[in-house]
Amino acid sequence: MDNQKGTNIDFEVFRWEIKNFSKQNTQSLRSKAFRIRGYKWRILLYPLMKNVDHFSLYLMVADSLPPYGWNRNTYFKLALINQLNGNKSIVKETHQKFNGGHRSWGSFFVNLSDFYDSKQGYLVNNTCIIEAHVCVSDLNSIQSHTLNKITSTNHSKLSDQAARYSESRQKEDDKETETETETSYESDTPSSATCVSSQTEGEVQGSDLILRDLLDLESLGTEEAAFIPLLEEACIWHPSLIRSQRKSSRWFKLWAFTSLGQVLHLLKTNKVKDMNEDACNHLQGLWEELVKHSGFQLAWLEPHVQSALGMKDHLERAATVNQLKNSVVDIEIKMKSLRGELAAAEAEFEVARKALAEARKGFVEMDLNAELGYSMF
Repeated sequence: MDNQKGTNIDFEVFRWEIKNFSKQNTQSLRSKAFRIRGYKWRILLYPLMKNVDHFSLYLMVADSLPPYGWNRNTYFKLALINQLNGNKSIVKETHQKFNGGHRSWGSFFVNLSDFYDSKQGYLVNNTCIIEAHVCVSDLNSIQSHTLNKITSTNHSKLSDQAARYSESRQKEDDKETETETETSYESDTPSSATCVSSQTEGEVQGSDLILRDLLDLESLGTEEAAFIPLLEEACIWHPSLIRSQRKSSRWFKLWAFTSLGQVLHLLKTNKVKDMNEDACNHLQGLWEELVKHSGFQLAWLEPHVQSALGMKDHLERAATVNQLKNSVVDIEIKMKSLRGELAAAEAEFEVARKALAEARKGFVEMDLNAELGYSMF
């Protein structure tokens, strides 16, 4: 780890180089624990699954601490290094107060399509580089307006200031990592207290609550359990979903999030061909009830719902187009058959015409009804 010194700010930097990225288990990918002035941290990669189209990173507290009774003020930066052009490295910085209910902070960094494109510079030779810059100075001496910002900036010197931490400290941390009791992945799941990138919803200060604090997810039935990953992802991108239900009753929270989960699951699992009249009526009913009673801010979801509801008209038009297309194909086949018969008839006609011309040579036509007669003299 290296130190970076600025006005009243003292950073230590941890560099995480992930080789053979495509062979990693990206549904549970986190760095080894690293220590900064007695505090242990990890970098966590948001699970990359089929239903995720973005690359997000989190800094999380890695110490074994009780669920309450502690807090840790931290000023830090997370950086996704561009290996082709340092000016295009993506940096997110913020001031966060970690505690038992808020053990991690994360943010959107880049779309997966750009991340996997080696020409963009974030994944080169199947390797990506991530850095955590953590402040170890007296935070009270830092101006508040400096701490409360979340930025996405170019950071051309990050790679040059990369962590070159001592081998002895790294070996010590590695030994501790190997011997410590690993926390379950569930407990390391990124908090829905995420501050969302300004590219999507602007600067949003997250809640200290996560979805599991509001709902007893273990009590959900098999069908409802399928909603959990969809709801957790929605809460990460839209923390207002959790904030709006903080004071609601247990049963209302359960109804609201289950209803939202039904809509998300329907949109995620249904195909265009499935949106017949019954499916559209079902979605319409769920959506109207959710908008009217849940208290959620759902402007982000409405365009997708309306698009799905419009699939009924699309299917009807598609059916008409397919029917006409089939008719055109049938008529074309018939025309080709008739053209074949016409060509055969023309060839037969030509043979017959030539035979007739040959037979007429030297032939004198007579009235076949005329009497043969005879002469007396």
